[in-house]
Amino acid sequence: MNVRQARPLAPETAAWWRPPQTIPRAPVRARLTRLTVAPMARRLGVRVALPGGRVVGSTDPAAPLMRLHRPEALYHRFGALGPIGFAESFQAGEWDADNLTALLSAVARHLTAIAPRPLLWLTRFQADRRRSPDDRNTPPAAVRHTRHHYDLSDELFALFLDETMTYSAAIFTTDEDGRPHADESLLAVAQHRKIDRLLDLAGVGPGTRVLETGTGWGALAVAAARRGADVHTVTLSVNQHEAARQRAAAAGVAHRVKIELCDYRAIRPEHPDGYDAIVSAEMLEGVGHEYWPDYFTTLDRLLAPGGRIALQTITMRHEDMLSTRAKDTWIRRYIFPGGVIPSVRAIEDTCREHTRLRVHRVAAFGPHYAATLRLWRQRFDRRADEVAALGLDAAFRRTWRLYLAYSEAGFASGHLDVEHLLLDRAS
Repeated sequence: MNVRQARPLAPETAAWWRPPQTIPRAPVRARLTRLTVAPMARRLGVRVALPGGRVVGSTDPAAPLMRLHRPEALYHRFGALGPIGFAESFQAGEWDADNLTALLSAVARHLTAIAPRPLLWLTRFQADRRRSPDDRNTPPAAVRHTRHHYDLSDELFALFLDETMTYSAAIFTTDEDGRPHADESLLAVAQHRKIDRLLDLAGVGPGTRVLETGTGWGALAVAAARRGADVHTVTLSVNQHEAARQRAAAAGVAHRVKIELCDYRAIRPEHPDGYDAIVSAEMLEGVGHEYWPDYFTTLDRLLAPGGRIALQTITMRHEDMLSTRAKDTWIRRYIFPGGVIPSVRAIEDTCREHTRLRVHRVAAFGPHYAATLRLWRQRFDRRADEVAALGLDAAFRRTWRLYLAYSEAGFASGHLDVEHLLLDRAS
């Protein structure tokens, strides 16, 4: 896809990603933060460079290095907002890191031992900030939240995704120790491999009636149609709807692909007895935990007798999901409003309590997501001038650098995983 002049951002979209300029005042908590920087850095195994050249924390010269440009601003932001303030301080350019992913990976590996007891008390206090009621994915909010992220600009995504425009974890070949063979030249092949595994899991072939929830830019729908399947795919993204329509036409399979601008709750089945296969790649994370019963009930209603559902979803530990799902987080404020990453247990419990569906765990491949995100981040960084040429300012670029590195660190540390799940009904 050639980069062209970006479409103007919708006002509500532009408002989301601009970091706050006002530094909150929290003098007592800022002082406590200042006093604990050195011991916290030692516990994390990182170095912190202060203005003037002093370095505190780890004595290992290879340890990740965080450079504080405006430490008092960071102390007040962290004191007032905890992890959200830490991230907002990066957005505002108040600190940097020589290797942002390595620094964030160190934080992710020590989430339960990040700081001395006084600061742990402080972060517990800060974590009581609840999600805004506007963050719930009601049907109108789901439209806003989807378009906030996915309708930023197709040109932006084309700068860091591969030619398949697939915005989910790829599956690479691995070495004998299970490490992914990942470089930029292999990314498109790895995305096709992931798509084929999902379609194989769902049993998609000639004549299969397929429903896809979450169209993306159309790569999966086109791949299914090329197998001879009849595909109905739904999205709330205006940009993706149009791009997928063009992709299906260019591939010569438009007659086999119906692309609908539609909420999953409003899907009207194309076939009276339902779909033989339902597939989805990383849409569940955007549903919101309050609506997981609605989502899986919808899939159960739309699945034909004997049909199969293949899902790719990011997951986290059940205890972590329970502790964060109702709280305000940086990723929900700036990147994915309304989103909640599920645990496999939550999916199993929801299906057991609300549907006839059984959940089978097929494969987990978190290291492949870390590798995918590394390639996206490197490409995004390398093409920073082209991102700027789309009219996206330095604040946006810092926000998305942090988002990509933050996500990569989550998978590299094992805090997050990604899985293929098969859902079916007992015969």
